[in-house]
Amino acid sequence: MTGRALVLGGGGLSGIGWTAGILYGLAEAGVGLWDADTVIGTSAGAVVGAQLTSGLLTPEGLYERQLAAPHGEIPGHLSPAGTFRHARAALSARTPEDFGRTMGHIALAADTPDEATRRAVIEGRLVSHDWPGRPLLVTAVRATTGEFRVFDRDSGVGLVDAVAASCAVPGVWPPVTIGDGRWIDGGVRSPANAQLAEGYDRVVVVAPVATGGGALASARSQAERLSASGARVALVTPDRTTRKAMGHNSLDPSYRAPAARAGREQAAAHAAEVARVWGRLSKGRRR
Repeated sequence: MTGRALVLGGGGLSGIGWTAGILYGLAEAGVGLWDADTVIGTSAGAVVGAQLTSGLLTPEGLYERQLAAPHGEIPGHLSPAGTFRHARAALSARTPEDFGRTMGHIALAADTPDEATRRAVIEGRLVSHDWPGRPLLVTAVRATTGEFRVFDRDSGVGLVDAVAASCAVPGVWPPVTIGDGRWIDGGVRSPANAQLAEGYDRVVVVAPVATGGGALASARSQAERLSASGARVALVTPDRTTRKAMGHNSLDPSYRAPAARAGREQAAAHAAEVARVWGRLSKGRRR
């Protein structure tokens, strides 16, 4: 397989904002990624990927949405105890499936908003509820088995449900019922799932969370593996200034706009590298 793959990783609401800012900042610098042959989205990246491939938003439009008041969002928070359970499970799991099952158990036992309420939030984030005409891959994990699943337009699953599943942070949001299964955040497998870009010769990975740990492969290690296989790869992760702007709670809607602004500013530092990987520049500023 050849072509261009754009990988968008997870990172909560601040991750959505930052990713949108990066994409707009790159477009301003003449590096438009809207023409990706395939977009791979995990959690926050699934939201941005669905927006990007909808055909209804320009890079600027996607960015401007992050600056608007976050009406309809429900603030989320993972307690210190919950964070510790996640970290302990990642370090002790022998395989990604082991970790997925542990996270699924946590998700199924947690006291969270109901599915319908959470689904309405995801509906409000998306400008289109239909799968796009070009390839969009959305990742999720089955709560009971740790099975990794990739949803697309041929999977028989609606876009809203697929994105809601990919964004179902264990212990914070409810698992999403699809068919006879309950599904949780695709980031439980990997923060970026850049392994799905294997076979593409040009890959850009935009990862709000670059690190992994234990059974979770990091975006950085996955990018290095893609490079070792012969692909041209650019990895974009938050710099120090951006990490500060993204705050300590990625699920707090108030951090979305500052993260978007920080991403837009940071993009200039990556434009040349991304252009070399992507293989062509937009003509002037892309709007």
